[in-house]
Amino acid sequence: MKQYDVIIIGAGPAGIFAALEMVESGLDVLLLEKGRDIGSRACPIHANGSKKCVHCKPCGILCGWGGAGAYSDGKLTLTTEFGGMLDHYMEKPALLSLIDYIDSIYLKFGATQTVYGDDNKEAVRKIQKDAASADLALIPARIRHLGTDKCFEILKLMRDYLSDKCTIRTSDGVAEIIVEDGRYVGVETTRGEKIFSKYLIAAPGREGAEWFTTQAGRLGLDMITNPVDIGVRVEVPAVVMEQITDVVYESKLVYYTKSFDDRVRTFCMNPYGVVVAENNAGLITVNGHSNAEKTSENTNFAILVSKSFTEPFKEPITYGKSIAKLANLLSGGVIVQRLGDLKAGRRSTEERIGRGLVTPTMKDATPGDLSLVLPYRHLTAIVEMLEALDKVAPGVGSRHTLLYGVEVKFYSSRLHLSNVLETQIANFFAVGDGAGVTRGLAQASVSGVMVAQEIKKREKCCEGEAQ
Repeated sequence: MKQYDVIIIGAGPAGIFAALEMVESGLDVLLLEKGRDIGSRACPIHANGSKKCVHCKPCGILCGWGGAGAYSDGKLTLTTEFGGMLDHYMEKPALLSLIDYIDSIYLKFGATQTVYGDDNKEAVRKIQKDAASADLALIPARIRHLGTDKCFEILKLMRDYLSDKCTIRTSDGVAEIIVEDGRYVGVETTRGEKIFSKYLIAAPGREGAEWFTTQAGRLGLDMITNPVDIGVRVEVPAVVMEQITDVVYESKLVYYTKSFDDRVRTFCMNPYGVVVAENNAGLITVNGHSNAEKTSENTNFAILVSKSFTEPFKEPITYGKSIAKLANLLSGGVIVQRLGDLKAGRRSTEERIGRGLVTPTMKDATPGDLSLVLPYRHLTAIVEMLEALDKVAPGVGSRHTLLYGVEVKFYSSRLHLSNVLETQIANFFAVGDGAGVTRGLAQASVSGVMVAQEIKKREKCCEGEAQ
């Protein structure tokens, strides 16, 4: 039976960067990915113009080489302020240094040179001042925007680079992590094959978050319940948001509701982008994409309401899925509603949306009523947030503004991890979004590098950067 030095579960950004960091060290690395290879990944909606999700298994958008990042809007958040929780495991200067390091690797593989947020300091302060007057906090960030199209190309080049430097098996998932007498020994694949290694890096991704939580429970690992992020995707004419997006491409605005003091935030801003559907193991949720070049005359972004639960609740993913299931039950997928219709207590219709001022970029969303899906507390928070945003970007609160639902971020419950992201089982590490420690391309990539460097240190490998 083949014995590897390191097995990596998942070929998303965390898994890929772990491999990039180790392949020049002499370590024998196996990377297992349940989805298809980069050249075979395709969504029928994108490739063939299909109007409805056909529930591919596994989903070509979320699974495969590059993970969910392959079809993401391709933003590298070059800041420690958001994008994950790695500042819980290291000091911010060290984290920023690693962010700069992974950024240099993306550049080597063809990332765009432009970084948003380095200029216009006075304009940023003006937006911060206007936001503060509306009870909003603007968190500026340095953003390198790859674009959905460019991100795919970069990930393909990384795949080509690694092809002869480690063993890569796509369409080959992991069923169970094998632990004997409290010691990690290997994995069993979905094909029933047992494979052994000294180290394990679990990078399950968002789609694998629930599986990973189940594995952690089976192995008796202590968990920390992460907040549940549920909300809608907002779509407005791009001109409405230009005063913000022209200055800070990715504007993260945070608001605490007057009604319940709940935390609400914007997420994943896509100037001139499109709204898309995601298939999460049969559940259809909504997301947004933007290419390097303009693809529409609209801007979309998420408004997410974060809720933290206390004991005995330990099922954030199940909670989020229950709301997504209700939206799917009522619409067959994604619901779209005008803000004016929501406030008037009526469902939207094709006719009302058709004569509105915002042309939807997601053509197969079903006009409906989000108040039948989202809890009252979440709806109240979303409406309050839009009213606050309207004071900073007039037009966001228009009755014509489109709301797509639901958007849910399925983050795994977070394991108790060491400062090198090692679980309570020696030589078993957990990284990336699916492990609950990151929330974006940059910090996911960093988490993979962190663990790879630790393994090289333990194996006394020579230090070297990915080429």
